Amino acid sequence: MAAIELRDVVKTFGPITAVDGLDLEVPEGICLGLLGPNGAGKSTTMRLLTGQAIADSGVLRVLDYELPAEAKTARWQMGVVPQLDNLDVDVTVEDNLAIFARLYRVPDVGAAVDKALGIARLHERRHDAVDELSGGMRRRLLLARGLVHEPRLVLLDEPTVGLDPQIRTELWTLIGELKARGTTILMSTHYIEEAERLADEVAVMHQGRIISRGRPAELIGEHAGRFTAEVYGPPDRLAETRAEAESRGLSVRPAGPAIAIVGSERADGLVPDDAVVRAASLEDVFVLLTGEEAD
Repeated sequence: MAAIELRDVVKTFGPITAVDGLDLEVPEGICLGLLGPNGAGKSTTMRLLTGQAIADSGVLRVLDYELPAEAKTARWQMGVVPQLDNLDVDVTVEDNLAIFARLYRVPDVGAAVDKALGIARLHERRHDAVDELSGGMRRRLLLARGLVHEPRLVLLDEPTVGLDPQIRTELWTLIGELKARGTTILMSTHYIEEAERLADEVAVMHQGRIISRGRPAELIGEHAGRFTAEVYGPPDRLAETRAEAESRGLSVRPAGPAIAIVGSERADGLVPDDAVVRAASLEDVFVLLTGEEAD
């Protein structure tokens, strides 16, 4: 059974179409990374799945419940980690978890809170006020709060946005442990490395729909080939090299001060000796498909 099934879903906000004929299926037991630039429709999709927004049209099923009619029932079995910090700063770390455990009618609140604190590694801060926590600790508490009722499905909406690299790596470790336990995860992100590290499959979202999907290695092989050559030089040299590469049917993208010839193994002598040749990456795929620079 699919944990999530969306068919031809449309959601508009006035003249803006945020989700445009979206088809998305998430099998149970996998981590699917919903990868796309800002404005691609990722957060709107998350709000549709949690019943915070109602689709204009299309079919939505979560854990075999029809949305929006059965959204409340489905929500009881879902854990949600929002992009924005909405923790209650007037109570302690422990109380934040206990309140959610009671809302979800967890039979043993104390045991659930202890387990969630262990997952987030916050046992020593359980009696602290939330506003005394660092940004990384608050994100860990958000994750723990979403897991306190042991949900079948977890939605992570940009789980590490705005965090420094060290704290982001800590969150990745926690999410990796959750994934190892077999929990179904849908994670929206615009961080390439986050999708590569955590997702079993990646669905690239752009302008409100999925434009490609597969395991990271499959997407790279399909869209970017084996190697990418980064060519540096003055603008006129780069423009000339780009024009020749594109005339041969090769994909070329900007790469900071360079241009990147994707699939350069097919360049047939075009790549200059001073180019930097590397393995093709998911970032190459992302930029080619969306036209957006990656983070």
